[in-house]
Amino acid sequence: MWRRYCSRHLQQLLCQPSAGCTYACARGPPACRLQHTDATSTLSARPDGQTTSTRWPLYGVIGAALAGAATVYLSGKSTEEVAAAAVDTAMEAKEELQQLVNWSGTHHVRPKRFYQPETIQEVEDIVQKSHEQGQKLRCVGSALSPNGLAFSKEGMLSLALLDKVLHVDVKKAQVTVQAGARVQEVVEALRPHGLTLQNFASIREQAIGGFIQVGAHGTGATIPPVDEQVVAMKLVTPALGTLQLSEESDRELFHMARVGLGSLGVVTEVTLQCVPAHELVEHTYVTTSNELRQQHAQLLRNNKHVRYMWIPYTHDVVVVTNNPLQQGWWARLRGGPGVPKQATPAPRHESLAALRQLLLKAKPKLDKAELAELSVTQLRDELLACDPVNTDWVVQINRAEAEYWRRSEGYRVGWSDQMLGFDCGGQQWVLEVAFPTGTLKNPSLADLQYVEELLARIERQGIPAPSPIEQRWTSSSRSALSPASTTPELPPDTLFSWVGVIMYLPTEDEEQRKAITNRFREYVKLCHEQLMPKYKAVDHWAKVEVVDLTPEDKGLVRKRMADRYPVTAFNNARKQLDPNNIFSNHIIDDLFPHTDVT
Repeated sequence: MWRRYCSRHLQQLLCQPSAGCTYACARGPPACRLQHTDATSTLSARPDGQTTSTRWPLYGVIGAALAGAATVYLSGKSTEEVAAAAVDTAMEAKEELQQLVNWSGTHHVRPKRFYQPETIQEVEDIVQKSHEQGQKLRCVGSALSPNGLAFSKEGMLSLALLDKVLHVDVKKAQVTVQAGARVQEVVEALRPHGLTLQNFASIREQAIGGFIQVGAHGTGATIPPVDEQVVAMKLVTPALGTLQLSEESDRELFHMARVGLGSLGVVTEVTLQCVPAHELVEHTYVTTSNELRQQHAQLLRNNKHVRYMWIPYTHDVVVVTNNPLQQGWWARLRGGPGVPKQATPAPRHESLAALRQLLLKAKPKLDKAELAELSVTQLRDELLACDPVNTDWVVQINRAEAEYWRRSEGYRVGWSDQMLGFDCGGQQWVLEVAFPTGTLKNPSLADLQYVEELLARIERQGIPAPSPIEQRWTSSSRSALSPASTTPELPPDTLFSWVGVIMYLPTEDEEQRKAITNRFREYVKLCHEQLMPKYKAVDHWAKVEVVDLTPEDKGLVRKRMADRYPVTAFNNARKQLDPNNIFSNHIIDDLFPHTDVT
């Protein structure tokens, strides 16, 4: 098996070598794309986080036409040569050539119909045809959602070729883009105008349409989820045609459609509110859970962006803050009084020493040159692959990772889009939840209590929980289905905490992946049954899993959704805009069955 990693180490690329298999890179090594010319091989494409303006369409029909590949990993835009070899856009893909897999490798689908329109008119025609024939149709962006929310066995539509930045209004600090544009592409288009987006999730490869439809978020106690950046949008619906939505046109439907889960229509254009481009100073340091409790309220109040990385089976918490760079600040930091002596992180070989030593202990014959090339997340994957569900082994890895962070304490400076992203690791199962935690003025400390209780239960149950458990914060959203939405019980100044737990899938061995999946289900069950009801937490829409739930468990999830969201209003909007229910799939139908419509 070949193993390739992208340059920011966001994901590892996995490929089965075969005759005629060629390794191609459009952005320079290390590559983030594998092209295959033999019909039995696997075509995969994963985001790489490069800041180049090179644009990549989805490897959907394009990949299948190019290679007759058995599997297509979604994410990316082809070169002109690949596009020339593709079948015409907006045409149906041949079923036997098309299997789509999300980036985490946890969900796959072989749709009967797959479309790649190039114009809004083509989108409208496809939606209308599907509506008239009662055929399911899900819209897919970069397929980054860990739960495969965009997948449908019946039909799928990719907006990868609708990816233009249409207009930058410098006076209003707004940008209008087609929904297939990637976050990073939008940022690059804004850069010459001195503008940027308000906040970012962990990566910047999301298509804008998916970015808003699932209620993505960054971190910052005074900054809302990304859907609040949307000031207008164009929505193609089966029953009412193409709608222009904004606060002025239809406030209620606009707030419902911003986080619409792809169930109200196809979002084709979005206008986003921007902010002036700015640099941030990032400070990373390690503290203990006891010390953090004393600092917590001030950390949230005093920092524009803050996130924690809790390391299971240790008392260590990694704190990462980001604040706007003030003129002369960096010079003062390097020489001013009261400033830590270590202003920048330790050299790479020093910070990674503990992880490297542990890997050499497990694999004494490992090539030293290969070892030297591995990043922290790659080292973690290699270590976990040795024995991924052995709790004692995972504890050793976590402790070595804690040492890495201690040696990485220090400061960095860069543009906000570069500083707020981070390496989220390779293929993985993930559960992320959001819940209220008081207000910034009067925090309830439910955020710390949730994680402290989670860590204690992990140790009691011996769950092989790898690092990190990530925690972020946002202010509230007016979008009805945002996990950070307000209700009569939750005032507009409510603070929300987002907590994500992970189990990585560092191996292609099916038995190991199955064992990891089974242990992850225990992890999820712990959260669902012991923590989420107590803290009134709800799932991140891109990470809620329903495939393996029992009917009883699905009923509990539906109740949790009904207690938190205006489900009746959402289903009424679905019935009005999509009376034939073509935009649903198994996830939507499980979470929002059409039984609550008036």
